[in-house]
Amino acid sequence: MSPLNPKPGILDIAPYVGGDSAIDGIDDIIKLASNEGALGPSPKAVQAYRQAGETLHRYPDGGSADLREALGKANGIDANRIVCGSGSDELLDLLARAYAGPGDEVLFTEHGFLMYPIATKGVGATPVVVPETNLTADVDAILKRVTDNTRIIFLANPNNPTGTYLSDAEVRRLHAGLPSGVLLVIDAAYAEYVELDDYTAGAELVDEFDNVVMTRTFSKLYALGGARLGWAYCPEAVADVLNRLRGPFNVNSAAQAAGLAALADTDFADKVRAHTRKWYDWTRQQLGGLGLEVPSKVGNFLLVRFPGDDEHNAGAANEFLKSRGIIVRLMAGYGLPDCLRITIGQENEMRALIDALAEFMG
Repeated sequence: MSPLNPKPGILDIAPYVGGDSAIDGIDDIIKLASNEGALGPSPKAVQAYRQAGETLHRYPDGGSADLREALGKANGIDANRIVCGSGSDELLDLLARAYAGPGDEVLFTEHGFLMYPIATKGVGATPVVVPETNLTADVDAILKRVTDNTRIIFLANPNNPTGTYLSDAEVRRLHAGLPSGVLLVIDAAYAEYVELDDYTAGAELVDEFDNVVMTRTFSKLYALGGARLGWAYCPEAVADVLNRLRGPFNVNSAAQAAGLAALADTDFADKVRAHTRKWYDWTRQQLGGLGLEVPSKVGNFLLVRFPGDDEHNAGAANEFLKSRGIIVRLMAGYGLPDCLRITIGQENEMRALIDALAEFMG
């Protein structure tokens, strides 16, 4: 009898490893590793989540109709072309399953989200990693890598973990250079944190073209990472494909309820956005004052580059911070071994971080 073997590509996957949540021997920790919302979820979202527990014996609305309607109104887009998922990760995986396979190529940039190669290899497609320029997606470099075998381009905009972004004009230039048979997936997980005139999350491109999808998440600004809730805005034909492929009840009822409440609580969302903006700027300035390079421009996190010497490199900094009960994220898995990624947290957490790094660098 022949051995049971998985499909080609699956055993080539390096499993995704999330940020640490605990430190041995330390109970009171500051977690700045996973880009979670600084102030936690809206209290109204928490209340809605708890209330949903009373009807957990009922199956959820398989089409997330109320949530899609609310998302459509909040973003000025067609609710019928929104597909909700168990986090945007599920939607990225569904897009790979729907449009790529053996013999096909999927492009993404060298410091892009780790789920892109996982989704690609999981369907037996070939990942094509495109070099960045100054830690930023390079439109010309991407277009040069497009071949007759290219099926999908995953573009994180803004990009995690670099905190850089492409302007609307550059994204449009990228799309203009693509064949109509290539799907451009704009992963805009951090769009809510960008308040720059030259940026757009991508919904307009979805409305204009048949080969653009925008994905979003409730895990960042809305701090519902534990509920696993994301959504995609798609051309009609792509939405139809995803709805055929996804599970019939892929978003649980409690997540839908929490998402609706979080979306409606605009005052809380504005509070989180203002807090993040304030402490992003403050932390970036303080890190620069310590002689550390911070290439990030947008988001709720900062990529920080450390010196190369053994005493002050990123690994040493990470261990020192852990000794102070502070968890950040090592970036070697993203090809950035000299960097740490630091999430913007609450005021006391950011002050403790800077005090610790000042001691470390001193």
